[in-house]
Amino acid sequence: MLRKLFIGLVLLAVTVGALGTAPVKAEDPVTITLWIMPNGPDPAGAIEAEIAAFEEMYPNINVEYEILDWGSAWTRITTAATSGEGPDVSQLGTTWVAAIDAMGALEPVDVDAAKFTPASFNTATPIGKDMPASVPWFTDVRAIIYRTDVFDQLGLDADEAFTDWNTFVDALQTIKDSDIMDDSGNEPMAPFAFPGKNDWNVPHNFIPWIWSNGGDWFNEDLTEAAINSPEAVEAIFFYANLYNQGFTPSDTLEKNSAEIDGGFQDGKYAMVISGPWMVSGSRVPEDQGGWSEKKAAQNMAVHEIPNSPNTGKHYTFVGGSNLTLWKSSQHKEEAQLLIDFLTTPESQVRYCTTIGMLPAVVEALDDPAISEDPDYSVFKAAVANGKSYPALAAWGAIENELVTTLGALWDDVAAGKVTTPEDIQARLDEAADAIDILLLTE
Repeated sequence: MLRKLFIGLVLLAVTVGALGTAPVKAEDPVTITLWIMPNGPDPAGAIEAEIAAFEEMYPNINVEYEILDWGSAWTRITTAATSGEGPDVSQLGTTWVAAIDAMGALEPVDVDAAKFTPASFNTATPIGKDMPASVPWFTDVRAIIYRTDVFDQLGLDADEAFTDWNTFVDALQTIKDSDIMDDSGNEPMAPFAFPGKNDWNVPHNFIPWIWSNGGDWFNEDLTEAAINSPEAVEAIFFYANLYNQGFTPSDTLEKNSAEIDGGFQDGKYAMVISGPWMVSGSRVPEDQGGWSEKKAAQNMAVHEIPNSPNTGKHYTFVGGSNLTLWKSSQHKEEAQLLIDFLTTPESQVRYCTTIGMLPAVVEALDDPAISEDPDYSVFKAAVANGKSYPALAAWGAIENELVTTLGALWDDVAAGKVTTPEDIQARLDEAADAIDILLLTE
């Protein structure tokens, strides 16, 4: 989809004076291009509102935008990077920035780190570079979405239930034993559901448990994999064992994130781990892409994930998307103005609450629309306990290895082959060896 938005008219100012005085021409109009992905239930409407506000501020700059489907965006963007014919500004997933920058496609940007949350800004500068290659735009952060009516009926206190992994399991067991029926009234409500091997976020779903337990994908200096460390193995087994204990529906391992979110919205699950888009969707009617009419929307709350009992800490995944200025741009000054505008607190609050993400700008997070909202404020707190992946150019290949390994692990779980942490050690050792080789390319 490619559209132009023109706000206002560029006028020629003519100086009227003595005969022979030449007319004075106003600044020439400039057109810049913006590539984004389908953010939120109405991607076009959301970005058009921002472009209209930008063009009202800068009437001599016209913005043409195109929405790239996530499924084809990587191919489109890498083709543009290698050909040297990219847009002026583009959205990139946080884990894509380093790889596209390594192709020589991105212009370094001078940006104030203090303006952004630390976890978001961590994604802006590729490892080994001195300057950021991108500017954080919006944040994808995860927390627990749960049914307040189920908790009330069973006398469960959310703060107690989500204290640590042990109390979390106790709460899941209480729900399982209760046989509370789902919103259809046809079968018991599953205590918990999470995406399995067919999800596009497989590593993201595991990493909060690993981080919380003191583990990581890599060692501190990024020279070796740590996915097979005792801390990581224990955390991965804990997460996988939730399925073994019957806390999830039997088909959870075949579902992706969208299907899991949909199951919660339909009242099939008491808890899921998801993002702020669940909040925005719960407040919008179905004819506008939401689900506010459903019982789950009227009985929904958000809580940060539980602490590891070993560390007493919890961390959540922080991802999202950044804005990039392309070297091929013929209008870098105007392109930078667009990036600056999209990271103003006003634009951040308006755009992010519309698409169901969280602002990356600290001042926007402090806006009452976020900080005083009972649900968004929990996600804001989660960002403070959030981590992001290192900006590695080899991340794409590493992520493929993680997806393959963890997807195969879910196959083992479904087959009943994972009953102790030792059952996954060998598979994780193999993944670590493969990741070590990929890290050598950095």
